[in-house]
Amino acid sequence: MTSRPDPHGWLEDTRASYDTVADSYARLTRHLLDETPEERGVLASFADVVRARGGGTVADVGCGPGRITAYLCQLGADAVGIDLSPGMIEVARRDHPGLRFDVGSMTGLALADASVAGLVARYSLIHVPDEEVGAVLGHFRRVLRPGGPLLLAFHVGDQSQLKARGYGGQPMKVLVHRRQPDQMTRWLNDAGFTVETRRTLTSAESRLGGIILARRQVTDPAAQGRSELAVRPRRCRQG
Repeated sequence: MTSRPDPHGWLEDTRASYDTVADSYARLTRHLLDETPEERGVLASFADVVRARGGGTVADVGCGPGRITAYLCQLGADAVGIDLSPGMIEVARRDHPGLRFDVGSMTGLALADASVAGLVARYSLIHVPDEEVGAVLGHFRRVLRPGGPLLLAFHVGDQSQLKARGYGGQPMKVLVHRRQPDQMTRWLNDAGFTVETRRTLTSAESRLGGIILARRQVTDPAAQGRSELAVRPRRCRQG
């Protein structure tokens, strides 16, 4: 049985681990998109969707050293990178001067409601425990404009493994969660998203990666429920 980090300390474990490996991670992944034409195509299609809806800010949540944020900017998107790790943000600002990168957590995004035109979370939900995924997706929905696209990439599988070392051999302490596309789809539906496309692929990014394009539903299910309650006739109690 795999030993697990403190379930209540996963955020701090993730932050500390990626602070430790920030430089080596950036070096090892810097040119990875050159080897993944399908991933580039997915990002280009996402940028096209944002542009077709009038453009606006795109949040790259879990941006790491900023290579995807920078690529989205090359595609014409107004992309902003957000990452839990100050070390990763320092590297991103160093490697991509002139672009915006902020330290922040997907468990409490410091973005206004309906303020972003699109959101990307590429392999950044992989350390989030199952019981926290719904809340994270709720934050994604909150900051997206109604109808705005969400692009998710994740490792496909059924197991969680402790990653104790990586990216040059430095010590880490994070669980890597693999999920099935059906489970991710259910979580998205529950959070108020409509899944438009999903696929799996093998590339330098993941030996089996899942990619889902979803949109924030225009109608707020909670608000709809309140509206239906408001117009439902009341039955008068007979005294």
